[in-house]
Amino acid sequence: MQFIDLKAQYAVLKDEINANMQDVLNSAAFIGGKYVKELETQLAAFTGRKHCITCANGTDALQLAFMALGVGEGDAVFAPDMTFISSTEPAAMFGAVSVFCDITPDTYNLDPASLERQIKAVLAEGKYTPKAVVAVDILGNPCDYDAVSAICEKYGLAFIEDAAQSFGAEYHGKKACSFGRIATTSFFPAKPLGCYGDGGAVFTDDDALNDLIRSLCVHGKGPGGKYDNIRVGMNSRLDNLQAAVLLPKLKALADYEVAARQTVAGRYNAAFAGKFTTPFVAEGCLSVWAQYALLAEDTKQRDRVIAHLTEKGIPNMVYYPTPQHALPVFRSEPTYGEAFRNANDYCARTFSLPMHPYLTEAEQETVITAVLEAL
Repeated sequence: MQFIDLKAQYAVLKDEINANMQDVLNSAAFIGGKYVKELETQLAAFTGRKHCITCANGTDALQLAFMALGVGEGDAVFAPDMTFISSTEPAAMFGAVSVFCDITPDTYNLDPASLERQIKAVLAEGKYTPKAVVAVDILGNPCDYDAVSAICEKYGLAFIEDAAQSFGAEYHGKKACSFGRIATTSFFPAKPLGCYGDGGAVFTDDDALNDLIRSLCVHGKGPGGKYDNIRVGMNSRLDNLQAAVLLPKLKALADYEVAARQTVAGRYNAAFAGKFTTPFVAEGCLSVWAQYALLAEDTKQRDRVIAHLTEKGIPNMVYYPTPQHALPVFRSEPTYGEAFRNANDYCARTFSLPMHPYLTEAEQETVITAVLEAL
């Protein structure tokens, strides 16, 4: 059994993926090429965005967003305490501070009340300039975009959607990656839409930002091409081979994989209701279930379940064991008295089970039985 079964997906999509990859090999068009152009067009259409700029990975996508928005020394970037380091790591490289906010106790996403408290605290101190908010769709579940965008507008902050885990999810009829001034995603293989290596994308409706980000992707090139360098940029491009892989995967995601993920999550929810804290999806939202995470009663029960699953050979993971504010690299960042009660509680109790659209009912029953045995 696989935690995320990429082999099963490949077996279904093998013919089209192989044909696309062979076409790239025959053409020797490895940098740029028709598949990259077509993928950007389809990704923009899927999300309802005007522009999609593909890049080398999801972290680069965030770095490009921070560069385009001018995040730098003395700026404060706000993000949920429950995320992966890449949500603010690139901003720290430019001299900005990461100001973490607590999460909600139900969706585990950025808590709007904590966000506003932290913004007010930064303003009151006067040491840093509030610059941007990175809203993360943790586990593939959309955050409260109405509330977060209103706060960003109120305080004049740039709004970035980090949809690394949520491509294919929806918030009140709008797709993930359609929120914020800039949105980013990752095509890491284990993501809901993953390639066979690293890849990422940036989304925006702003023509000027689109032009700037495309320039930044290729060493700050100007109208004259790659030797007309008008700014300092980076080297971040999606390979044509990866785009060739992603195109049939995007079609599968839209046609049946998102629906299949709902079926798998539904079976888990029914089996574990009343025994664990099952995932909550807000009304009007659709999670893409990048991971299926339960909350145990306490750390002791969580560890007992994990030990039993491991003994039975059933894959399991903890997303994530440590909140951002407690990571060694961020311990010197200002917290402004925030206690991070929900984030700390989540980290102490969470564990995740195999989740992917090709998980059979029999496989899932094996997982469910083992989890219940551990109780």
